[in-house]
Amino acid sequence: MKEEILKKYAELVVKVGVNIQKNQALVINSPIECADFTRLVAEVAYKAGAREVQINWKDDKLTRIKYLNAPEEIFEEYPDWQKEFFVSYAKKGAAFLSIAASDPEALKGVNPDRMVKADKAANSAIKEYVDRLMSDKNPWCVVSMPTKQWAKKVFPNCTEEEAVEKLGEAITETVRLNEKDPVSAWMKHKDNMIKSAGFLNKNNFKYLHYKNSLGTDLKIELPKNHLWLAASSRTPEGIEFIPNMPTEEVFTMPKRDGVNGKVVSSKPLNYNGNLIENFSLTFKDGRVIEYTAEKGCENLKSLIETDDGSHYLGEVALVPYDSPISNSNILFYNTLFDENASCHLALGKAYPTCIKDGEKMPEEELKTSGANDSITHEDFMVGTSDLSIIGITEDGKEVTVFENGNFAI
Repeated sequence: MKEEILKKYAELVVKVGVNIQKNQALVINSPIECADFTRLVAEVAYKAGAREVQINWKDDKLTRIKYLNAPEEIFEEYPDWQKEFFVSYAKKGAAFLSIAASDPEALKGVNPDRMVKADKAANSAIKEYVDRLMSDKNPWCVVSMPTKQWAKKVFPNCTEEEAVEKLGEAITETVRLNEKDPVSAWMKHKDNMIKSAGFLNKNNFKYLHYKNSLGTDLKIELPKNHLWLAASSRTPEGIEFIPNMPTEEVFTMPKRDGVNGKVVSSKPLNYNGNLIENFSLTFKDGRVIEYTAEKGCENLKSLIETDDGSHYLGEVALVPYDSPISNSNILFYNTLFDENASCHLALGKAYPTCIKDGEKMPEEELKTSGANDSITHEDFMVGTSDLSIIGITEDGKEVTVFENGNFAI
């Protein structure tokens, strides 16, 4: 990516993504391959008034070395200093930026049981931090940058240099950096998405019924007082931020025990550095009772069996098939992008903000209201060019929400 594009990107991420405030701390989770961009973001953040910028570096290769060679018991532990790092900065009101750019096959062949143990240990230890972000108590944003291994996976017939360049161009377009004024372009995009959310909130559907030729036939009940959200979020203090860049989704939560039928994936899922392909899930009263996968079935099993809540859905997201990322015809092998090219669902924890006053509710009240809880939240793609979604109101009226993969509104 050219220097002028990177500067525009850093400005967009800092001033619109996390919307850094004067004297606020910024924590960046970044792969070491993205060090140059991370430093640029830090510089922009300081110039915008950040009090401090802290970096949590990640390294796919070191992570793989650990999973293959460390003693078993280490995966059931989580360092106290790391817990303190995330929780203390969250309590201080820090903003959190994550750069999602991992190698899609970094952990290929690693024992999935080890990854499940590590995920459980980490998510249990930093639950307070995760809960704060999912309740929008802290501003947060996920963005991306091209890296060599990821780019070669996306563009296998290109040289490494060409692949990185092509992936950089794709990212530039999806986050609207090719616009003369990316900030204005994002404001316009945000307003359009909020209109779609408004239509769904106005209809207040009780059920959504999904069908397509892949074999999806799924009925999803929505809880009373559910809210459809889109594009931007706000902290309790009213600070607006954009959690995902790019974003094309309008989303809410399902009723925990109200999902029935079968759903078939439309794109591979990159889960913990492993690809799960051509999989299906069958639900009864909200719970996964059967699953299949042509590739990565053991990894799918480990995801579903993370805890009790990972057997249930926590998110319902609508994305037009005719959207910028989908129209690029690029399979990114990265959930940040692929979920924004396709309607998707998520196994695991629901966003408390997707129900009226949910961010103020204690866990037990949220559960009673229909929200699912889990230590994980994993999106998977289900949208296709022939997907139909019928919304059913409280009085039984049927409204076509999606037709041929796109909004019918």
